[in-house]
Amino acid sequence: MSRLPSEFLTIPIAHRGYHNKADGVIENTPSAFAAAIDAGYAIELDLQLSRDGVPMVFHDDTLERLTAETGPLRDRDAKDLTAITLKGGIDTIQSLRTVLDQVNGAVPLLIEMKDQHGAMGDTDGRLEDAAVKSLAGYTGPYALMSFNPHMVGKVAKLAPSIPRGLISSAWRKIDEPQVPAARRAELAAIPDFERVGADFLSHDMTDLDAPRVKQLKAQGVPILCWTVRSADQEEQARKVADNITFEGYVA
Repeated sequence: MSRLPSEFLTIPIAHRGYHNKADGVIENTPSAFAAAIDAGYAIELDLQLSRDGVPMVFHDDTLERLTAETGPLRDRDAKDLTAITLKGGIDTIQSLRTVLDQVNGAVPLLIEMKDQHGAMGDTDGRLEDAAVKSLAGYTGPYALMSFNPHMVGKVAKLAPSIPRGLISSAWRKIDEPQVPAARRAELAAIPDFERVGADFLSHDMTDLDAPRVKQLKAQGVPILCWTVRSADQEEQARKVADNITFEGYVA
């Protein structure tokens, strides 16, 4: 039986929070998370590890797209990162612990661990361990997931009771150019789902017709998808997916 809380199959999931840059509500910020809570949406967010080992809520490996700073996030300590304001808004970069305090169980949290090593191979386990420790004692519904099956497997060993999922796609070069071609080909077949004890699959909405996705769905595996950007896309995605991760419209 899947450990995934049932709320993840019934409440649409706001991608990086319910953000709207035009209104100064920037992705992966307290403002975006507050907007999701107000609208009753679940929240998807991303984790990168700071230099001093703190899981920070931020999507990119580097700072320049979203802030006036440059360089890898992993080269900064958490205290310095929390002083950086995101472009177009008033929020600063947050730690996972701060976000957990803000959400406090109000809505489900779908937490993606980013692969800072870049090639979807084995990792040093520091982000996985830090995420598990930050979540200790948190009583709201949540799940951890990653594109990197090694990271999902490490969570399984660190905390077997935590719901965990694998993120997948067609692994095209245009989407993941930093990952070697042979590794992309391996990952596209989703061979590690059972090995890492995943509870759910979160798959690219443009590739939901993949045979492996259909196979897992037929086995009763919960299928989530990303990233839906219109009501028409949602209608198509829900023909396969049990739930959607969305942005840019009212789901």
